[in-house]
Amino acid sequence: MDIRMFEKHGVTAETVAAGRAARELELKRGEFELAAQLGHVRTTVVAGAGRRVVGRREVERREIERLRAADGFPDVLRERVRTVGTAEGAALMGISPGRFTRLAKAGYLTPVKFYLNRYRAVVWLYLADELVAFAAREETLLVGRFPRTLTAGRDPDDDVRPRNWRGRRIGHLLHLSEDPWERAAITGSVLDPVERAELVADPYERAYLSRLQPDLAYGRSESEAALAAVRPLLLADHPDEIRWHRASLTALLDEARRTRPAPRPARPGDVPPRPRLRHRPEPEPEPGFGPVASGSDGGGVPRPTAAHEPLWRGSGRGLLTRLRLRKEKERDPGRPVGSERP
Repeated sequence: MDIRMFEKHGVTAETVAAGRAARELELKRGEFELAAQLGHVRTTVVAGAGRRVVGRREVERREIERLRAADGFPDVLRERVRTVGTAEGAALMGISPGRFTRLAKAGYLTPVKFYLNRYRAVVWLYLADELVAFAAREETLLVGRFPRTLTAGRDPDDDVRPRNWRGRRIGHLLHLSEDPWERAAITGSVLDPVERAELVADPYERAYLSRLQPDLAYGRSESEAALAAVRPLLLADHPDEIRWHRASLTALLDEARRTRPAPRPARPGDVPPRPRLRHRPEPEPEPGFGPVASGSDGGGVPRPTAAHEPLWRGSGRGLLTRLRLRKEKERDPGRPVGSERP
């Protein structure tokens, strides 16, 4: 069953796993993930579900009901997350694919995701809503000659699309996370392992960050050829970008260390902490064995004699005394326990 219950601030709510939420919202899995990133579908982490994994979140039942009750469902929600490639995006903006590519390479259009085609070439995807809004806002960039600021001093082969996508993806993930160590892992995920090792000298901290590191390009193929094609897109490659993420990682690490240390194995000689013993209250007296209150009118129950008192209750005698009395009782059942022999 993929419906769970969780408590947050004393309120119990029903949550639905991502796969089922996508089906109920009539979205494809990729559309649902994008809607969650962009904040169109509010997600949450179930308390007690184990270690958090970035991006693996659930949806409250009331959030699904809110979206399904909205006007134009599901078409309006689908349109918000509709993505297009270069050809369809250029048609939406009324420009040529060549001009569209130049605008995207220069950083005017930021991709929201990508995939590899059958030739293992990177295909960038853009939000259709953003392209339409850009075309209405920047009409001067759609016709005529490009501004000098767009062409002067630039290498024609310079492409900022990977850099802009990384920045956007990191921003989405940071928005979804509140844990300092997880946020540090998100920021450090775009740095080369050598860069991370320079900033994080402790091997246990590096291992913890690696365990929390998100998959930036979710849903991609795991073949070696695909990994080789995607790997350059996942790492910061511009000096300004590297400096920015190094500074961000340093600040987030300081905050994470103040919050809690990274987990590490126990070292030989470490003394485990002593368990804190809770005070155990005295047991309530059993009916028929309580003392008579002074000054009572006889309504209380008198304390039984030693002959009738269970040995396991104690009565202040020592262990050896109680054992001796038990043996005397077994040898001579008719004699009162504790009496002198004739």
